[in-house]
Formats: sequence, C-alpha cells, structure tokens
Amino acid sequence: MLLKLLIFLSSHLRKLTKMNIKLIAIGKTDNKALQSLVDDYTKRLSFYIKFDLDIIPDIKNVKNLSESQQKEKEGDLILAKITPTDQLILLDENGKNFSSVAFSEELQKKMNSGVKTLVFVIGGPYGFSETVYAKAQGKISLSVMTFSHQMVRLFFIEQLYRGFTILRNEPYHHQ
Repeated sequence: MLLKLLIFLSSHLRKLTKMNIKLIAIGKTDNKALQSLVDDYTKRLSFYIKFDLDIIPDIKNVKNLSESQQKEKEGDLILAKITPTDQLILLDENGKNFSSVAFSEELQKKMNSGVKTLVFVIGGPYGFSETVYAKAQGKISLSVMTFSHQMVRLFFIEQLYRGFTILRNEPYHHQ
C-alpha cells in the first residue's frame, strides 16, 4: 500500500516538474558493480524528474584516429542527440565547481527558467571537440581530481539525486 502511494506521489511530482534531464556519455560501463549503482540511482532519480541516460557506443578503430579526429567524431555523435531547444551543459575539468546545495539551487533555477530539457554530457577520453564547446551553454566540474568516465556517471547521477532530495528537504543530504 505504501509503495503504491509513493509511486502515485512520485508520478505527480514529475508532472509538476516540467523539465527533463538527459545525461549523454560515451561508451558503455563494463563494471557490473558500477552499472548496478548507476541503475539504482537512476531509479531513485525517476521519483523526482524524467531522466534519460543516453550512451553513445565507443567509436570503432580509434587506433587509426588522432585525438582531434576522435573528439570530432564523438562531437558529431553528441550533437546529433541535441535538439535546438535543449540546454547543453558539459561535464568538464575546467567547468564551474558547485557544492551539492549550490548545485541543487542551480537545478531549481533551470526549472524555474522554463528549460524543457537540460542535457549534461560526459565526453570521451580526450574531452570535447571545439564544435561541442561552441554549442554548450555551460560547463561544470565535479572535482579537480580525475575520475574514470564510468565512475563520473555514477557520481553525477548521485549528485542529481542528492540535489532533488535537497530541494524537497528530504533527509538524504547532511550539512
């Protein structure tokens, strides 16, 4: 009974939140434990907002490509997944740093501003092409440290989930 009530309430919360969030990443997650955690936080996040994880398959024959060529090919695949009305934010080591609370406030600002789809992108091993940088409306950094691209997915989805629990004053986040 309680589960049905939670599902009912979460579907109504999502309807009130008109914004969608999409995370685009290059390459699949090979580690089953990480994938299980990504799946768990994706499910948790779905109680708050419509969220899609869009995985672009690894490019074939990268040994024959320069770093620049690989970034261009990945950039073309990324931009093919973006619509003109999407707001594109890159996860980039040179992006803006946020605390979890400040990130939740940024999410609230995006929702209040009427953004329909907020798209975050985790680039490939060499980052983004200049074309992708030119299309982006912002960049954020999760840390000054370097993490594997597979771990970044988990960390970022968890931060999205944490952000929504902060906005709803739920007990997940502790100051």
